[in-house]
Amino acid sequence: MNGRLTEQKSIYLQIGEMIETDILRGILLEEEQVPSTNELAKLYTINPATAAKGVNLLVDEGILYKRRGIGMFVSKGARDKILSKRREAFAENHIAPMVAEAKSLDITKEKLVTMIEEKYI
Repeated sequence: MNGRLTEQKSIYLQIGEMIETDILRGILLEEEQVPSTNELAKLYTINPATAAKGVNLLVDEGILYKRRGIGMFVSKGARDKILSKRREAFAENHIAPMVAEAKSLDITKEKLVTMIEEKYI
């Protein structure tokens, strides 16, 4: 895992997102063990409870699971769950506001699609 923590978002959310990103990039594979909360705490110089909160968030979402006495592991289908979650967030956070702005500027759906196609190179 690599990445830098910022002040723009809660640390535990950033820890969860970094693990998700490593899963999406194929750095962490299904059934592979993820770094322990103590390892994460040491790596990012944070409280182990904060690291645990980020990991437990992913457990609650079914992206990670715990093997008692061994640690946390990537669940089967975790990548697809993350993709689905992030696509929904992308649509809500980026597409919906863009469409609303396009409508306010009287940009037709067809013109908006053309504009996107021109930028999607």
